Amino acid sequence: MRNEGVGSWTARRARKTPDAPAIRYAGRTLTYAGLDDRVRRLARALRGLGTGPGSRVAYLGPNHPAFLETMFATWSTGAVFVPLNMRLAGPELAYQLADCGAALLVYAPEQAAVVAGVRSEAGPGPPGRGTGGRGPALRHLVALARPAAGDHDYESLLAGPPPGPADVPVSLDDPCLIMYTSGTTGQAKGATLTHGNITWNAVNVVVDADFRQDEVALVVAPLFHTAALNMLCLPTLLKGGAVLIEPGFEPGRALELIESHRVTSLFGVPAVYDAMAAHPRWPEADLSSLRMLLCGGAPVPEATIRGYTSRGLTFIQGYGMTETSPGALLLDAAHVETKAGSAGVPHFFTEVQVVRPDLTPAPAGETGEIVVAGPNVMQGYWGQPEATAAALVNGTWLRSGDAGTTDADGYVFVVDRIKDMIISGGENVYPAEVENVLREHPAVADCGVIGVPDARWGEVGRAVVVLRPGAVATEEDLLRFLDGKIARFKIPKSVRFAGELPRTGTGKILKKELRPAGLRRDRPGG
Repeated sequence: MRNEGVGSWTARRARKTPDAPAIRYAGRTLTYAGLDDRVRRLARALRGLGTGPGSRVAYLGPNHPAFLETMFATWSTGAVFVPLNMRLAGPELAYQLADCGAALLVYAPEQAAVVAGVRSEAGPGPPGRGTGGRGPALRHLVALARPAAGDHDYESLLAGPPPGPADVPVSLDDPCLIMYTSGTTGQAKGATLTHGNITWNAVNVVVDADFRQDEVALVVAPLFHTAALNMLCLPTLLKGGAVLIEPGFEPGRALELIESHRVTSLFGVPAVYDAMAAHPRWPEADLSSLRMLLCGGAPVPEATIRGYTSRGLTFIQGYGMTETSPGALLLDAAHVETKAGSAGVPHFFTEVQVVRPDLTPAPAGETGEIVVAGPNVMQGYWGQPEATAAALVNGTWLRSGDAGTTDADGYVFVVDRIKDMIISGGENVYPAEVENVLREHPAVADCGVIGVPDARWGEVGRAVVVLRPGAVATEEDLLRFLDGKIARFKIPKSVRFAGELPRTGTGKILKKELRPAGLRRDRPGG
């Protein structure tokens, strides 16, 4: 095959294990041969709509087999796949579609209303942003069901005779995935990952975790997030296992699926595992088939770990970010107790260091910034060369913005966030983004957003607001103002009012002084 990229995986798997189950969804099973056939059909249709090497194809919707079909079909044409977070508000989605220059969007019927609002906004990206800013306007909309006037019907595109081979040359250095991650400036950035980045990350995961060809991976976390896609789904398909796709997470349903499908692996944030353990069916649920519980996005509380170890189950915890595809560190099950609180050691083909401000290695026990290098580190931020240069030291070491230490054995401990990012239920929330929108309220003179502990989500946002002289606004008023402008998970759960905000001499808000007395930002094992 001339296609060396991830888009060739379905064809490669189909010639090795054509009759093995690849995707299970809503009681139906799609074999690898069946998956490859649908991918080829969709790829033919995408090419007919003008998709080719370098084009961007976006997807908006919950977990569904069409997500994977669209992704592989896009990659097989040499185009770039852009999964969109369906929790985002319309203006956020419109910006990302315009920024990446997506010419085609596949959407689920649940997203029809927001797509109707986006279609008039997603024009060419802002000027002066390189390739990302000169992208074409959105030209084609493809609905999984009930297409609006002028839109294409997904299943109709797959109709017709079986397509012949179309082996488009794709190299491991070609971009294949743009995943948007919010930045501390409040503007989303598209982390551009290559076919090599995704491939090497999958190899890392297969080497370091216990993936098998008879794997049954339950996918309840959103595929538009890097962890569910790249730490569970793609490694399973690379190995030849089956992914059991659920559109969302419901704890009782998850326990039922684990039993009935003999699920072997699962990824979730701590809140997912806590919800399962709190469900009434938990004590008698048959979990004997589970071999791997992958967890990331936030530190795993000791109480959660104890609840699962009491059932003979252990966690594989990790640390990473969208920019590293995402795996950087992994703490395997054998060291969960002996290295409690650690994020683990680097993945097999990845390098991680803790460095001083001058970027020289920090000795064991000394706190520094965590930096990551390796074939899984992103190509850069889409259309943002300055942001890329700031993030990649000498084009090699990715600055994480996280502080950590190492012990004498080389295990890394994440001790704080250099940036003020909030991790709420596994979702990354950047205060600057929320603050920018909140300041648009006519009654708000100044504001700062911090993270505070939450029993369910691990951490949630709290806004500290200074009102304009004579202005009146309640907590409910301000939170209602944010609704619809930013994703719901980004909206703070509480508001406190202050006469002024503490600032440094250069005008930066002193976030540590906004936090309640004694509240630390230590996050071991994140």
